[in-house]
Amino acid sequence: MSGRAAPFYCPYCGDEDLVPYEKDGTWYCRACLRAFAVKFLGIGAKETS
Repeated sequence: MSGRAAPFYCPYCGDEDLVPYEKDGTWYCRACLRAFAVKFLGIGAKETS
């Protein structure tokens, strides 16, 4: 497991019953039976030209 923060709730159903799914940073929700990954895209607003 990496030193990154874990999600607090499922993005699909909002339940908090999450467990690590694989060693690649994905999570599994026991309530809605979905697996998902959280990806950080960046900080700040996108620069427009």
